[in-house]
Amino acid sequence: MQTGSDMGQNFSLSSLQKENEQLKKRILWLEGLLHHVPAMLYTSNNNEKTISWCNQCMIETTGFSLEEMNRMGTDFFRYIMHPDDFELTIAAQQSFKNHKQMFGGITRVRKRGEAGWRWVFGLGVPFTHNEHGDVVEAIGAFLDLSLAIDSDAQLAAALNEILRRQNENLLNKLTPREKDVLTLAVKGLNNKEIAQTLNLSRYTVETHRKNIRLKLKVRNTSELVALARKIGFQ
Repeated sequence: MQTGSDMGQNFSLSSLQKENEQLKKRILWLEGLLHHVPAMLYTSNNNEKTISWCNQCMIETTGFSLEEMNRMGTDFFRYIMHPDDFELTIAAQQSFKNHKQMFGGITRVRKRGEAGWRWVFGLGVPFTHNEHGDVVEAIGAFLDLSLAIDSDAQLAAALNEILRRQNENLLNKLTPREKDVLTLAVKGLNNKEIAQTLNLSRYTVETHRKNIRLKLKVRNTSELVALARKIGFQ
């Protein structure tokens, strides 16, 4: 014959088992949800840049298994990302070391065995930290922009707006005098002519042009003029 104590213990055990089953179902539901999200999701070690977890979309889009991604480390990103864009991986890693709370950008990736590139929009945020507050793991997400085929007009408008803001950011790096010098350089004036027009010494104009190239990250006059026209100088 069971005592009241025995019945209480059985009830408690039954309740725990029921809660455990509900928790398992909830975990399976969440895992299913993450694997069905139409975006590449992953977590990575910020120091080693190794993938520790990813969803099914990441596996199918890149053609690599989770085990392969983890084993390859940084080389995984080097393989799937366009060579001109790989530096974004290092920039993201460094930004989290500098305690930035989000890093985003547009890059090109490709699936293993394919030659074509896909444009994707990526975002990363810190996930776990050590006792010193440094980021240990980060969460990353890549969204294939080609999936926005049902909203071409909106996608074009969004990209134009992003480009406009980027151009504004570039312009904001220049001083008013540097903008004057750049405007005249785009019109084809040489340093001597710019100096005469702005009533400056030729040395001062040369210094301004050097600073402009450094701020806009261009190597020579042809690149400078091309970028200046791109951001609105005529």
